This record gives sequence, structure tokens and C-alpha cells, in this order.
Amino acid sequence: MARLHKYLALTGALLLTGCQAVNTTNSSAVGVERKQYMFSMLSTDQVNQSYAQTYQETLQAAQAKGKLDTRSNNAKRLDAIGKRVVAQVGHFRADATQWDWQVSLIDSPELNANCGPGGKIVFYSGIITKLALTDDEIAAVMGHEIAHALREHSREAMSKAYALELAKTGLGAVLGIGQDAMMIADTAVQYGMTLPNSRGAETEADLIGIELAARAGYNPNGAVSLWRKMEQASQGAPAEFMSTHPASSTRIANLEQAIPKVMPLYQQAPKR
Repeated sequence: MARLHKYLALTGALLLTGCQAVNTTNSSAVGVERKQYMFSMLSTDQVNQSYAQTYQETLQAAQAKGKLDTRSNNAKRLDAIGKRVVAQVGHFRADATQWDWQVSLIDSPELNANCGPGGKIVFYSGIITKLALTDDEIAAVMGHEIAHALREHSREAMSKAYALELAKTGLGAVLGIGQDAMMIADTAVQYGMTLPNSRGAETEADLIGIELAARAGYNPNGAVSLWRKMEQASQGAPAEFMSTHPASSTRIANLEQAIPKVMPLYQQAPKR
């Protein structure tokens, strides 16, 4: 057990080796201030450029199947909402105003949407149609996904994964840890470090997301109604402890606590 504790301590040290402590976004009304550790050899531009290629491949595949939707009313709604929400990213980081932001809709039953590094947004039609999303709720989804890109959660996860791989390949030999003990250590690292941070990233995206939506003139209460719809549509979801996402009840409680902080922004914002 002493060796296991030493393994975990050295793993933590390796997470800091070659990493820079940064805060990717400016101060916010919702109070997201957590320092992040990014691997210094993995730049923002590198990650953004790499994902841009993946994004284009996704769109090409959808287009080849006749699933890339550019003409429907929902595609037009997404485009309009996207322009308003993206216009607010400068409040969080100035360089993001220069990213090549794109919003695409793919005809698919999935209840999903994402915004990859560098501002590449994909919605799947299922999340809009099956949940009958209002504009406020679409803005909540979009704000949440954009927040992941602004906070560079993908780059942060890649940095962490790289450090963990270094730890696994190097420390087993150094400490003489057997395979079974290494598996225990891996599990401890996963549930004691990786998953809570992932849940933390989701919470950050929720909070920044409602601020982005509010600044764009969308009612932040849309995030609460959104997650209530998601909770109803996702019966039988895994327990919070084993999930990278907060339980719906926890998520909704966090949002309800934060909404009064951004409501003045919504009230002051133009409604178009």
C-alpha cells in the first residue's frame, strides 16, 4: 500500500512535469476560476488545427449520406442562435473572437451536440426534435458546448492522459509494482482524479454556458428546463459516482444557484 501511495504521489508530480498552469478564460460572473494544467508541447493551435480536420471529415461523411442539413428551419434557428452566442465569447477570451466558428446540423436521431476545439459546433437533429427545444434551450446547449472549447477541456484532458501514460509506463518498473497492483493504481487514478475532473469540466461548461446565453439575450432558465427534459429522456443513466457527468439533480441545483448571478446580464441584453 505504501508503494501504491508513492505511485499516486509521483503520478501527480508527473501531471505537473512539462505542464503549464493556466486559466484559459477571464473572470466570469459565475465564478469559474480554476487553474488548469496544459502540457507545454501541446499548443492550442495544434489541437484546434487537428480537430478542424476531424470536423471537416465529419461534415463530408454526413453530406455524402445526404444528412448534412443546411436548409431546414432548425438549421436556420441554429445559425441565428449561434451568431448571437458566439458574439459573446470575447467576454471570456479575446483570442476566441478570431477562431473560425462554424455551426452545422446533422440529421440524426442522437440526443447530442458538441463544440470541438477552435469553435467547430455540431448539433444532431434528434436533440432538437425529440426534446422539442425552445430557442432558450438551444442556446443553453450551445453555450455549454462553446464553454468546453473556451476552457480547452479537450486539450486539458489530452495533457492529463499523456502524463498518466508516462506515469504508467515509467513508474511500474521504477517501483517494482506488479500487474495487479498497477491495475489497482489505475483504478484509483481513474476514479480519484480523472472522473471528478471530468465532472468538474461539465460543471464549468454549465456555468459559463448560462452566462454566454444570458449575455446573448437568451433566458438562462432554459438550461434548467433543458436538463429536466434530458433527465426524462435519459432514464436509467449511470450513477453519478461512476459517471463523467453530474447527476441531473446536482446539475439542476447548481444551475438554479447560479442563474441569479447572470439574470441581470440577460435583462440588459438586446432581445432579437
